[in-house]
Amino acid sequence: MLTRKQHELLVFIDRHLKQTGFSPSFEEMKEALQLKSKSGIHRLISALEERGFLARRHHRARALEVVRLPENLAMAEPTPPAPGFSPNVIRGDFTGRLPGVRAAHDAAAVQLPMYGRIAAGLPIEALRDTSSEIDVPMALLGNGEHYALEVAGDSMIEAGILDGDTVIIRKGETAENGQIVVALVDENEVTLKRLRRRANSIALEPCNVRHETRIFPADRVKVQGRLVALLRRY
Repeated sequence: MLTRKQHELLVFIDRHLKQTGFSPSFEEMKEALQLKSKSGIHRLISALEERGFLARRHHRARALEVVRLPENLAMAEPTPPAPGFSPNVIRGDFTGRLPGVRAAHDAAAVQLPMYGRIAAGLPIEALRDTSSEIDVPMALLGNGEHYALEVAGDSMIEAGILDGDTVIIRKGETAENGQIVVALVDENEVTLKRLRRRANSIALEPCNVRHETRIFPADRVKVQGRLVALLRRY
């Protein structure tokens, strides 16, 4: 029999996986269960593993798999979506030739500029390679201008964003608290992080317990777009 917190965590992980296709971050799990520290989440996950309800997929960083559910959970009423960003993951290979228009082989796709591999040291404009483009399903895009970036590193793995993934960014200078954004720091360093505003400061949070949150005065950080979708090749 599960404890109340173990049951709550299993429900949260199961629904997050069904809604997003990837595991929730430890921070999201901590907030959902209203715990004070991530160590409590680690203990709950270990207990659920020992009881055969959860398993870690070791070939995926921080990824969890629900092995089985309690019988009463299978009959539970649906609940609202899990909080936080839920990127659409599209599996496949997108190629094309006609810039700025729908791809001939897929009438529901458009081409976006591929700005290159996002890494510290350059503003986003300097990353752009005008010769490189990628086809993206129109269903992933809303209003506004978009561009694509290849992710470098593991700082966002607990948000389901892995090294080598392609992220689709809606260009803009504003974002809501908690959204994942492309941020320009001190006019020369660009990074993909979760945005948190704290009084007159901005915190750029990684989604990996091995990386530290960086806090800057608000005037040192400029938002250059926010994450709207994710593409991955298998």
